[in-house]
Amino acid sequence: MEAWAPLDIAWERDNPGLQAGDPDRRVRGILVALDVTERVVAEAAGAGANLIVSHHPLLFRPLRSMTTQTAAGRTLEALSRRGIALYSAHTNLDFTRGGTSFALAAALGLTTEGFLTSSFRTDSKIVTFVPPSHADAVAAAMADAGAGVIGAYDNCSFRTEGTGTFRGGKGTHPVVGTQGVLEHAREVRLEMVAPRRAARRVVGALMRAHPYEEVACDVYPLETISTAYGMGAVGTLPHPVPLRAFLGAVRKALDARALRWSGDPRRRVRRVAVCGGSGSDLLPDAVAAGADAFVTADVRYHSFHEAGSDIALVDAGHFETEFPVVAAVVDRLRSGIRARGARIPVRASSQGTNPVRFSM
Repeated sequence: MEAWAPLDIAWERDNPGLQAGDPDRRVRGILVALDVTERVVAEAAGAGANLIVSHHPLLFRPLRSMTTQTAAGRTLEALSRRGIALYSAHTNLDFTRGGTSFALAAALGLTTEGFLTSSFRTDSKIVTFVPPSHADAVAAAMADAGAGVIGAYDNCSFRTEGTGTFRGGKGTHPVVGTQGVLEHAREVRLEMVAPRRAARRVVGALMRAHPYEEVACDVYPLETISTAYGMGAVGTLPHPVPLRAFLGAVRKALDARALRWSGDPRRRVRRVAVCGGSGSDLLPDAVAAGADAFVTADVRYHSFHEAGSDIALVDAGHFETEFPVVAAVVDRLRSGIRARGARIPVRASSQGTNPVRFSM
């Protein structure tokens, strides 16, 4: 899951990852659900699954207590009593390729071109200063820990020779020079990029391979925009359709009871932007992408006004626009488990967890 949807790309106030359970327990079966409820826990137990993978975290805000007087408390108690672990992939799943918005695009029959917007800065630059005799060994250790990958290339580094100065104090044992003497040593400035999530591991490998007693090491966050992660998705329908027909197709594809929408019903729709869940903040990006329609959820009243005649804006519901990702997670887990030579059953939950009801 984290190779696909790394935890460090999640919204900073999100809470993805292992929510409950023993991380060393062996997995016998997996149930995938959008939300975690007592009924979902009971379904997992009945199916022999001891791990639930959900999109929405059960634990989102800090708990003051865990009692059976709240829904979250009862669900946690049920997980513990039945020995079922819970793992959640939330905004990190929203922001990755093939994640929530890509699953929505596929459900709507779009040929997906890519992210609606890419704004993620996920890399660090790691710099150290090392004697020329040890530069290759330190670079190799950093590369083995995940540094130095640029596109399809690995072991990428940049090296600049210069002069380093230092004087060892009392109790030091300098590799080069003499304690108490100001030394001028030939050194290589070694630079490599690394994913931020791997920076700690790379620095640890650097330290172990470096010959110095005290290692100078700098870690810089980079402003480079990653094309691997983003928000929303944009794609095209096989052929243009009138907005009225498009709305009917959206309702059918997502099994939506109702849609909230704005726009000219005679408008032709071919290019479509989507964002699973609350995505109205991406309306300007959808317009800039030249989309004829933007399908998302939780749209604010004023956003419909802002859309005006520039684009058809469709609110298809939070549950409805995110539910397609459940099947995508099932497929990803099954293929990953097969690739590891394991046999663990993975299935989607059959429980309806949408709390929203409609009166017609």
